[in-house]
Amino acid sequence: MRRAGRILAAAAALLLAACATPDRIVLLPDDQGKVGKLNVHGSAGGDTLLNSAYDTATVSGGKAQRSTGNAQDVNKDFGGVLATLPQAPVAYTFYFLVNSDDLTPESKALAPAILAEIARRPAAEVVVIGHTDAQGSDDYNDKLSLQRAQAVKQQLIALGFDAARIAVAGRGKREPLIPTAEGVPEPRNRRAEVLVR
Repeated sequence: MRRAGRILAAAAALLLAACATPDRIVLLPDDQGKVGKLNVHGSAGGDTLLNSAYDTATVSGGKAQRSTGNAQDVNKDFGGVLATLPQAPVAYTFYFLVNSDDLTPESKALAPAILAEIARRPAAEVVVIGHTDAQGSDDYNDKLSLQRAQAVKQQLIALGFDAARIAVAGRGKREPLIPTAEGVPEPRNRRAEVLVR
């Protein structure tokens, strides 16, 4: 009887495996239409490379099989799931005048665009990270970078955004946008990066 029970259990496991829904992996483009690459490895051997928008790998019985789909197919099959995903963060960059937390005239005009992006999100959070160029001491630049982040925060607060939902940090000259030698001025490094998420 034990042997019959084992055979029955093994047969049931095989039947369930045969009836299992295959896994589908779809490579989606980002908001700018860029696509990465994904290598799908089936347990029964054989790799499948996905490298174009809406490439699909269907994994069944340990084997991966590639096909190409389109945006309409993905929306039809996964639209409900995609609608629940959080919005992708949006980044902005403010630039500053040398040795100050005064924004350049072009950067002063960015705040309303950020406020519009914030308004599109039900529970927006903002992260502001200040930076400096390579002139001056580490201590000076750490303080200045934090002052720059605080200046952007104050501008957003003045436009009506909740201060409690803005985080700030200063990175000094440690993360330059344009690497330079010590002491070399670079206007593009005098910035505050703003991430709306």
